[in-house]
Parts: sequence; C-alpha cells; structure tokens
Amino acid sequence: MIEFDMLIVVPVIVAYLIGSVPASVWVGRIFYNVDVRKEGSGNAGATNTIRVLGLKAGIPVLLFDIFKGWFAVFSLSFFSITSLSELQIVYLEMTMAIAAVCGHIFPVYVGFKGGKGVATIAGVGIALYPVAFLIIAGIFTVSFIISRIVSISSIMAAISFPVIVIFILNNPYLPLVILAICVGVFVPVTHHKNIRRLLKGKESRIQFKKK
Repeated sequence: MIEFDMLIVVPVIVAYLIGSVPASVWVGRIFYNVDVRKEGSGNAGATNTIRVLGLKAGIPVLLFDIFKGWFAVFSLSFFSITSLSELQIVYLEMTMAIAAVCGHIFPVYVGFKGGKGVATIAGVGIALYPVAFLIIAGIFTVSFIISRIVSISSIMAAISFPVIVIFILNNPYLPLVILAICVGVFVPVTHHKNIRRLLKGKESRIQFKKK
C-alpha cells in the first residue's frame, strides 16, 4: 500500500507543479510590466491576456496553457511504473489531470491566484480524450466565430463534452465518463460571473486587436 501511494503522490505533485506555471502572469510582468490579474477581468488566463495585452501576448499564453495540461498528464511516461493495472493507470492519469487544472487555478508560484483553467482542461482533454477533444474544439470554434465571446464558447464546449464521451465515443472507462461530467459542470460554475454578464448583455467580445 505504501509503495502504491508513493507511485501516486510523486506524479500528482509533478502534474500540479506543471499546471501551476503561470504563463500569463510571467509574460505580463516580464515583457509588459503588467500583472494581468489586476487588469481586465482579473483572471490569469489567456482570454484576459488577449483582452489586456493583445494577441501577441495572448496566443502564446493560450498555447502554453494547453500544452502544460497535456504535458502534465504525459509526464507520467517519465516514471517507471510497472506494478499498476491499466485501470489504475487511468485513475492516476485522471488524478494528474485534476492536479494540473488545480495548479492553473491555484498556482503555487504566484500566491495561488490563477485563471479559470479552461485552456488547461483542453490540454488534459487532448491527453485523455483526443477524439472527443477534436469534436469539442470544433464546437468551441464555431461558437466563437459566431459570438466572438470566449466564455459562452467555453461553456458550450464543456456542456457538450460529457454528451460526446457518453453517447458518441462510448468510452469504456467509467472514471473517464465521470471526469467528463465533472468538467461539464465545473466550467459553467467557474463562469458564473460571465453568465450573469451574458444575461445582461454586458459580456465583452474579443476584437482581435491590441488595446
């Protein structure tokens, strides 16, 4: 039991530390002398980076946040684990995915004040559900092209995620189905302020130009 616990603890801590890397905060501070958490919506994520600093800063932050989510799960391959069953590996990857997202939302490097985790969720989605991710990426893209609103596009993609996993992919692992459902609930909950602004018609649209 002790050996199994250690096999879980170390990769999960590594995943959290990877997820904690605050690209938006560091890019803002180093290259623009701006803390994005004190501007715009106050979130340390790619959307607010684009809103505050423009696409030149925001796109690299977006790509990095996606990459770190994928890499946090992929990092399990660096550990020599041979005693776990296939299902146990799935559970461990899920735990690492959750740790990475928590790292983005509560980053240890910058006072535990991060973003909402949507891009990092996309990254872990690529690692755990590559086919489903392609479908929800298409849903997000279509929604964004029509609305130019990141929050509503993220919510639409998140809500469709468990539906795709359950009814289209017929995923054999119940834990992955449960995780998909959790994502479908988690993203709208973290966007409750955005939902209020959407209902009032006050949610900002991305204009693709630097302020």
